[in-house]
Amino acid sequence: MKDIPVMQVPHPGGFVPNPVLSSGTGNPVVFLHGLFGQEWSGFLDDLASSRKVYAPAHAGSVDLADLETLDGLWDLLIYYDDLFATLALDRFDLIGHSFGGMMAAEFAAMYPGRIGKLVLIDSLGLWNDNHPVADHLLSTLPVQTAMRFHDLGNAAVAEQIKVPAEPAAAQAALVTRFLALSSTSQFIHPIPDRGLRRRLRRIKAETLIVWGAEDRLTPRPYAEEFAAAIEGSRVEIIANAGHTPHVEQRALVSDRVRAFLG
Repeated sequence: MKDIPVMQVPHPGGFVPNPVLSSGTGNPVVFLHGLFGQEWSGFLDDLASSRKVYAPAHAGSVDLADLETLDGLWDLLIYYDDLFATLALDRFDLIGHSFGGMMAAEFAAMYPGRIGKLVLIDSLGLWNDNHPVADHLLSTLPVQTAMRFHDLGNAAVAEQIKVPAEPAAAQAALVTRFLALSSTSQFIHPIPDRGLRRRLRRIKAETLIVWGAEDRLTPRPYAEEFAAAIEGSRVEIIANAGHTPHVEQRALVSDRVRAFLG
C-alpha cells in the first residue's frame, strides 16, 4: 500500500480505532473497500487531486474481536454512522467497491439525506439464481485472482497481486488478507443477499453504477439489476476489466467518476 497518511480514528462502543487513509483537499468523498482488504490505489490518487478522500478499513479487518459486538447488518451500519460522525462527515459523496459497494448502497438507503452522490463499483448485495455470485471464500488463491481481474498481464494488476519478497512483509500481507476475508464473510456468507433489493428504492442520491464487463465474481447482469432498483441511476460498463475496473482501467474509470462527482 502506498505511503498515505493514516488517521487512527477513535470509535465508540469499545471498537479498536479505525486506520482511515486520507489525502487531498476539497469536498469529502468516502471510499469503502472490497473483499480483499483496505487499499489506496491510483484511482484514489486521482480523486484526491481535487477532493478530500477518506478510505476507512472495514469493521473487524483490524481486529476480529470487533465482530463479536456486530451481530448483523444493522450493527455494521451503525458502526459506519459512528465513524462518519467522528470524522465530522454530515453530508458527503460515497463510493463503494464490491463488499464496500454493498455497504455504500445500504448506507445510502438507510440515510438518504446524507449522501450527495453515490458510486457503486461491481457491488455485492444482490442474488440472481441465473447469475450466481462466485464463491471466493472456498476458492484457491489462483482462482480468486482470476475472479478479481480480467487481464493478469496488466501492470496495475501485477502490482496488486505481487507477493512481497521480504518474509515479514509477505506474512503481514497474508494476515491482512485473512482478516479482510474473515470480517466481510460474516455479512455475506453463504450468499450476499440480506434484502438490499427491497431497500434500494430509498436511495435519493444521484447514482453511477460502474461495472467491469468481464467480472467473474459479480457478473455483469447485476449492474442492470442495481440500475433498475435505483431511480435515476445510470450504468457505465468498462470493457477489458473484471471485478476491479478502477484498477484495470484506472484512467477511464477515474475520468468517468470525477466527471460524475463534479
